[in-house]
Amino acid sequence: MNPLTGKYSEEKSKNLLRASLKGDRKAMDELIRLHQPFIFNVAWKMTFDANDAMDLTQETLLKVITKLSQFNFESNFRTWLYRIVVNEFLQAKRQKGEELFEDFEAQGKRLDAIPNAELTLEEEIELEELIKEMRFRCLSGMLMCLNREQRLVYIIGETFGVGHNIGAEIFNISKQNFRIKLHRARKDLYNYMTNKCGLANPENPCRCAKKAKTMHQRGYLTADKKLFNLGYKKKIADYVVENAEASATAVDEKHAHLFRDLPARDKFDAQTVVEEILNDDELMKYFNFN
Repeated sequence: MNPLTGKYSEEKSKNLLRASLKGDRKAMDELIRLHQPFIFNVAWKMTFDANDAMDLTQETLLKVITKLSQFNFESNFRTWLYRIVVNEFLQAKRQKGEELFEDFEAQGKRLDAIPNAELTLEEEIELEELIKEMRFRCLSGMLMCLNREQRLVYIIGETFGVGHNIGAEIFNISKQNFRIKLHRARKDLYNYMTNKCGLANPENPCRCAKKAKTMHQRGYLTADKKLFNLGYKKKIADYVVENAEASATAVDEKHAHLFRDLPARDKFDAQTVVEEILNDDELMKYFNFN
């Protein structure tokens, strides 16, 4: 179940929380599993690296769990939960991706330094998966060029399609302020894409396929070095809010579609954040589990 769609049940989350606070480990497990995919996928887009995202998700969920008893059951649980998540993401230690991608100018120069190799149709077919990986890396790198607050506002408000009302509540700001912050993030990102990205503007010289061939030839882009195109079937589009407010222009939607095509993960390995948390006896003392 996607906690951002109309199918999400606020009552179910609150019932799971009530049971968790009474010591029901199964309820706690289900509550965490319900919200973990969204938290992880936002973290993934925030950090550029899946391993860093998992670490950030775990650190954040630990903070969330210790605060669950503070929820008063009078407000919206999902909004309350994601407000804590946003605060933790904004205050988290600087990630490797943030060191790598300084700003749009530096990113542009880095891409320009990669030669556009000529490739045949046969080569393009052969390199299809690596070309997708190159595209995902490039789009994710663009997100990293936004400052941390802009990046998070854009990821939640545009990529995941969270409406202005919910977005304002999550960031604990006015709806007008949320709109302004999202507009500024869009403007900075789209200005760069319009002038540089071939996906957004066919007249631009940058081509993922040609650069992917160069990166592959140099050994930087190979099947065993993928960061994003790992065979996940879900996309960010699967997490977009149903019936979200129609706030973007046709041009905005074209750009947003590119980022909503980025991969997402909803299933995790056997030993995940959930198991690590639930097996932490010291942490579970907060809930009087047997």
